[in-house]
Amino acid sequence: MVNEPRGNGGPGPRCEGSSSGSESSKESSRCSTPGLDPERHERLREKMKRRMESGDKWFSLEFFPPRTAQGAVNLISRGPWLGQGDLVHGDRQHGRELLRPGDHTAHDLLPSEPGGGHGYLHKAKRLGLKNILALRGDPVGDQWEAEEGGFSYAADLVKHIRSEFGDYFDVCVAGYPKGHPDAESFEADLKHLKEKVAAGADFIITQLFFEADTFFRFLKACSEMGITCPILPGIFPIQGYHSLRQLVKLSKLEVPQQIKDVIEPIKDNDAAIRNYGIEQAVSLCQELLASGLVPGLHFYTLNREVATTEVLKRLGLWIEDPRRPLPWAVSAHPKRREEDVRPIFWASRPKSYIYRTQEWDEFPNGRWGNSSSPAFGELKDYYLFYLKSKSPKEELLKMWGQELTSEESVFEVFAHYLSGEPNQNGYKVTCLPWNDEPLAAETSLMKEELLRVNRRGILTINSQPNINGKPSSDPVVGWGPSGGYVFQKAYLEFFTARETVEALLQVLKKYELRVNYHIVDVKGENITNAPELQPNAVTWGIFPGREIIQPTVVDPVSFMFWKDEAFALWIEQWGKLYEEESPSRMLIQYIHDNYFLVNLVDNEFPLDNCLWQVVEDTFELLNRPPHNEKEPEASDPAP
Repeated sequence: MVNEPRGNGGPGPRCEGSSSGSESSKESSRCSTPGLDPERHERLREKMKRRMESGDKWFSLEFFPPRTAQGAVNLISRGPWLGQGDLVHGDRQHGRELLRPGDHTAHDLLPSEPGGGHGYLHKAKRLGLKNILALRGDPVGDQWEAEEGGFSYAADLVKHIRSEFGDYFDVCVAGYPKGHPDAESFEADLKHLKEKVAAGADFIITQLFFEADTFFRFLKACSEMGITCPILPGIFPIQGYHSLRQLVKLSKLEVPQQIKDVIEPIKDNDAAIRNYGIEQAVSLCQELLASGLVPGLHFYTLNREVATTEVLKRLGLWIEDPRRPLPWAVSAHPKRREEDVRPIFWASRPKSYIYRTQEWDEFPNGRWGNSSSPAFGELKDYYLFYLKSKSPKEELLKMWGQELTSEESVFEVFAHYLSGEPNQNGYKVTCLPWNDEPLAAETSLMKEELLRVNRRGILTINSQPNINGKPSSDPVVGWGPSGGYVFQKAYLEFFTARETVEALLQVLKKYELRVNYHIVDVKGENITNAPELQPNAVTWGIFPGREIIQPTVVDPVSFMFWKDEAFALWIEQWGKLYEEESPSRMLIQYIHDNYFLVNLVDNEFPLDNCLWQVVEDTFELLNRPPHNEKEPEASDPAP
């Protein structure tokens, strides 16, 4: 879909919840279509066991919870990056998966939470999270102090999890290759680790270390202590001098002298330190993997992907695969694993769609069905986070204009986004309020047409070309398992002025049987020819041994929920860049108040896309003189 970041938005570090939806939605979501990834039902410990028995290697990635709204935006934007790689090496036929030991981290348990964190664990279960990383947590001050009603040791937390929740959670605990800094001795710390495993922990992830021998000695000591569960080494690619110092201070680790000798002379050169960190991490991982004692690697990313990705590529564990399981970004949430149908409107804003459907009990599978009362979340607490751009205000003003002088200046912003050419100030427009990522690959299939209509006031925010039986392996429009064929109806969604809509409605009378349309303004005034408000499948695929999969629909009811968000983005992302009452702010407000949001579907996908002709006919009608004006005679002078 045009203006959509293409690529499988694989599993990201997020918690997407779901509870109740309407009865009609729940009934319509049931279908016999098989899931695209049957092994996603596997428990984490079972998946790890299978990997170890087959000799496959894997990796997991750790992110820390952000402290600010901008940090949250930056973190959640990593989702598409995760989806670029084959996240479990050696099992590509089942799509991309990520072995994540910690879907949810039960640590830093606050005394205000009754029972020392009971509520967090119940919430995790309610959200469908099954994997817990059980830690004591960091002290608030310099020394650890037990809190009333809390847990003093991770072993106590593991015992509580097993007594309260039985076998529901897969539990991971931490191990310290050189002993916990607060432990009486290395041997005493090993005894505490054995207590955590005996209490019910399924596997161990270690604190970071810098030399392979450190891990091997730890592994041998664990074995002698009778600890037999899987132990994953924690890998930290050094990314900067100050971040290394801070991490070492917090973890009370000693950096080997040979690493200090390299880093000190280049401490002010971040690029040089990062390059060294990558080389050091690759060498460490190669030695660990070559030993035959390490089934997988766990990376501490510090919420930055560049160094970790490079390490994994050099190890041969990061394999980019252009084929997507579905045309849109797939959620990693367990309750959404059967979901394979979505409305097209959120194509460029999948995180927003997940947020607004988080209260649903079940998600559509096989077909969208009757959505006469979908329970989409309201926007009341939405602006703070999901309507926020990843780009800072200064960058947005450079792209979208320090000052807007006319509607045509807004048209040019859209055109520069599509063309990729710098604007009049020399800056490239790399995002729009509705599309926070670069253009989709399939934009190239209709780029000239899109440029032409945007410059004339048809401001497109989502579109796709018609496709009639392209192979599922097609690098531009392909998706799904190999050996299949994919299909699309042409789709166009845009904002435009009232006078354009009035002309468009006249033109659409000629296309009534071929083109479905839905037109709405910010107040909810809407016009549609969708029969009985039924959804219209606009993307589907046929694959060997499977029923037809139709993952994208144009749904008239959902469109009315989407329009609130689409119109709000004019103000929340664009208008608020400018001072109140300024000409630029008032111009965006005018567009918000007076323009219409339109979607068009050409149902004749085997034929040439007629939507461009519909728009051209509309422009032609707009340019005609009113019927009561006299047409100039051949002998009349030109006006």
